[in-house]
Amino acid sequence: MKRFIQLLALLCCVTGVPPVASAQDPREPEIRRLEKLERESVLKGDSLPLFDKIWSPKMIVNTPANVVGTVEGTKAHFRSGDLHYLSFERNIEKIAFNDNVAIVMGGEVIKPQGKQINAGKVVTRRFTHVWQYGNNSWSLIARQATIIKVE
Repeated sequence: MKRFIQLLALLCCVTGVPPVASAQDPREPEIRRLEKLERESVLKGDSLPLFDKIWSPKMIVNTPANVVGTVEGTKAHFRSGDLHYLSFERNIEKIAFNDNVAIVMGGEVIKPQGKQINAGKVVTRRFTHVWQYGNNSWSLIARQATIIKVE
C-alpha cells in the first residue's frame, strides 16, 4: 500500500494532475462549446451565431479600448471590420457557476489586422465573460477585456 501511494504521488508530480480532482459542473462543457463558437465566429467574421444566438440583446462590454459599450456598438464595430483578426486564441482558466449565471475568466492572444489599432502586432489581454441561462439557452450578457501586452 505504501508503495502504491508513493507511485501515485510520483505520477501526480510528473503529470501535474492533483491526486483528487474536483468534480466538474455538468454545465461546463456547454459553456466551453459556446466560448469556442464565439471565438471562432469572431475570427471568421461570421455574425449569424453571434447576433442571433450568443450575444444577448442586453449585452454590455468593457472594451480593450477602455470604453463601456453595448451590444449594438459591438455589432457596429463588427460590421465595419473593426473586429478583424488574423489569429485569435483564448485560454479559459476558470469557469464558475452561480445559479443561472456562468462566469468565465482567462487570457486571449489576438493578432488584429486591417484598420484596427495594433494591426499586425500580437496583443495579449485578460478577459471575463458573464453568461446567463434563460429560455433554454445560454447567452453572453457581459464581456470585459483588458490589454496587458502589445508586441
